[in-house]
Amino acid sequence: MTSKGTQPDAVISLYPELDEGALAQVVRALRTGDTSKLSPARAAEVTEAREVATFQDGVRVPVGEGVELDAALWLHNGEGPHPLIVMPSPWAKQGWTMYAVQAMRFARRGYHVLAYTARGFGESGGEVEVAGEADISDGIKALDHLIEQTSGAIGRVGFLGDSYGSGISQLVAAEDPRVRAVVALSTWGDLGEAFYENGTRHVAAVRTLLGAAATARLSERTQQAFDDVLANENIEETLRWAADRSPFHRVDKLNERQVPVLFSQAWHETLFPGNQTLRTFNALSGPKRLLWSIGDHSGPEMTGILGLPNRIWQEAHRWFDQHLLEADDDESAAAAFDETSGAEDQVVSEIMWGRALESRPTWDAATGTPERFYLTGPAEGGKDGGLLDKPTNGWHTTFSTGTDTPATVADQILVTGYAELAGLPKAYRTGKIDRNAAGVWTTAPLPSRQLLRGVPRLRLTVAPSAADSTFVAYLFDVNALGIARIVTHAPYTLLGAVPDEPATVDIAIQVTGYDVKAGHRLMLVLDSVDPFYGPAAETPGTITVTSPDEDPSYLEIPLG
Repeated sequence: MTSKGTQPDAVISLYPELDEGALAQVVRALRTGDTSKLSPARAAEVTEAREVATFQDGVRVPVGEGVELDAALWLHNGEGPHPLIVMPSPWAKQGWTMYAVQAMRFARRGYHVLAYTARGFGESGGEVEVAGEADISDGIKALDHLIEQTSGAIGRVGFLGDSYGSGISQLVAAEDPRVRAVVALSTWGDLGEAFYENGTRHVAAVRTLLGAAATARLSERTQQAFDDVLANENIEETLRWAADRSPFHRVDKLNERQVPVLFSQAWHETLFPGNQTLRTFNALSGPKRLLWSIGDHSGPEMTGILGLPNRIWQEAHRWFDQHLLEADDDESAAAAFDETSGAEDQVVSEIMWGRALESRPTWDAATGTPERFYLTGPAEGGKDGGLLDKPTNGWHTTFSTGTDTPATVADQILVTGYAELAGLPKAYRTGKIDRNAAGVWTTAPLPSRQLLRGVPRLRLTVAPSAADSTFVAYLFDVNALGIARIVTHAPYTLLGAVPDEPATVDIAIQVTGYDVKAGHRLMLVLDSVDPFYGPAAETPGTITVTSPDEDPSYLEIPLG
């Protein structure tokens, strides 16, 4: 890493439950054939893989200017043509080894595979450019290298990446016409929107990325972009830098060739919030599929990385089987893709908290009908406003800014999402939310189960005491004891307002798939401080929420 700029407080892993030793044992067994330290099931996989494919690690891929990428190859030994898969690494010091098990499984199924460590990480040369032009060129040259190492006829080409590698995979596919399909796991579509969600700096995400790259070598421009987000400087420059690294801004190139893209995303994604990926998904006109899961960044894929059963990786294999195997000439390949499994649907959602899977043909079919809940002022002697089916105007609620409350996105970035995966979502005690530092609005107990499906929207008239202000909106599911679980949230920053003058804002809250039990309440909370976000101003003040007769404030929820 460069010596200048913000340095991480600690080394952070984007994969907190990764068993590095287990992956190292698989790589060692692939290299040597000694499976004595593997479980019986993994040993059998490795033995079969070595019988049908040649494994090489320590591969060096030259990409120009003296830079080489560390990589591994799995070359299938059977008669071709064999489809090809290139796998750029996640944002992690472990590099390509993160894919060892899944690359081996692709090789067993007849694919040639090259997995490589992105520049600036691990044993690869160069500096981290955050999916810049050098990374796109690296992906193209990695594909060239894989083709050079094969013998005989080759088939179609796919790119697969998790996290960092997912963005690179989409960008390479946009620029290289040889790429026929993409799998993008825990991905991003618009990096600028992820870093500046609703104009609000996502400082926790940037600090986490810095911590996860503590042993990497960041380019000076990359370091500057991260520093600028943290310091609230050079916003327009950073947004231009981010746009060049965003698949959303190259989606027309993917659409020209109708490149099939499979996405996976977690509902409570704290690095790359779901709306920006959803926007990219909706902009694609070719074959596409979007898998929603409980949890946070890369957590839903983790068991598959370790070789355990995992529906997302199973979908990834099915996607490439469908779009890369020469099914017309291979009956067994055609049979590998099950047309009756719901695989033609574009959206599959794991609903919180019952874990039921909902499969829908399109995103519109997966989205509920918008229903408005109008904000009201507190009843006499009360502190909380209501959420009603009809507007009640002429009221105002004021809360102070600069003080945090128990309403937060999560206890800890990434880790709280792993607890959700284990069935232990964070519990919020709503009675402890200081009403002097937050505005709170609550429905009556819901008479029946409510299915929240899609992007909630909030329209507010606010009058901040400062020209620049930030607040965060949280939507909670609250039981009869006042214990809540977070449904979704979104930050918002208002710049250049006239102090104490009303301004109307529209906020797209992060997408959700959530079932609220009968008898529970929905609670909307607004406060001004959350450790995940950087405030527009540090000076304490107030925010007043009102509801004019001509433009009432409301929360709009898509109900299934």
